[in-house]
Amino acid sequence: MKSNFKAHPWHGIPIGELAPKQVTVFIEIVPTDTVKYEIDKTTGYLKIDRPQQYSNVLPALYGFIPQTYCGDQIAKLASDKSGRVVEMGDGDPLDICVLTEREITHGDLILQAIPIGGFRLIDKGEADDKIIAVLKGDAMYGQYTELGQLPEAVVKRLRHYFLTYKNLPEEPAVMELANIYGQAEAWEVIQTSINDYKLM
Repeated sequence: MKSNFKAHPWHGIPIGELAPKQVTVFIEIVPTDTVKYEIDKTTGYLKIDRPQQYSNVLPALYGFIPQTYCGDQIAKLASDKSGRVVEMGDGDPLDICVLTEREITHGDLILQAIPIGGFRLIDKGEADDKIIAVLKGDAMYGQYTELGQLPEAVVKRLRHYFLTYKNLPEEPAVMELANIYGQAEAWEVIQTSINDYKLM
C-alpha cells in the first residue's frame, strides 16, 4: 500500500543491503550552497543551521548515512584507534562526503556511494568521523577504491575544510584530526555506527 507520507531521512530510508561497502546517502548540502543546511531530527526536513560566514567552500557533496548513529561504540573505536580519550560520539548520524565530477545543484536527495576512507575528527572531545566516498558509477571518481589513491590536492582540500569550517576569527581551533584511514577502516566505522544506531 502506497504511503502518503515522506520517509524520515535518518530513520525511514534504508542504508542499503550492501552496507558498509555501498551505502545510501542523504545529501544535505552541496558546494554551491551559501548557507549550511542540516536535517531537523524531529521533522526530517532540512533546516538552515547558519549562513556560511567565511570563505571556506565545501569541496564535495555532504550529508549523512541513514540508520547510523555516533554514540558510545563510535567513541570507543575512536579511542582505540587514536590512542586518545574520546568519551562520546557527537550524537548525530554518521557524516559522509561524496566526490563526483558532476555538478549537483541542490541537496535534499539520496544517492548510492562507495566509501573509500575517512577522517577521524575530534570535535571538542567528541568523535566526529567524516567518511569519504565516491558516487557510484561516477566517470572520474568511480575508479578510486582507497583514499590514498586520490590526488593529493583533493585530500588536502578536504582536510583543510574539515579542520577550519567551524573556526571563528581570533578563537582557538575546535577540530582535531586524529587519523586518516582507508576503505577497510571506513567499513568498520560505518558498521560500528550501524551498531550504535540499533542500540540508540
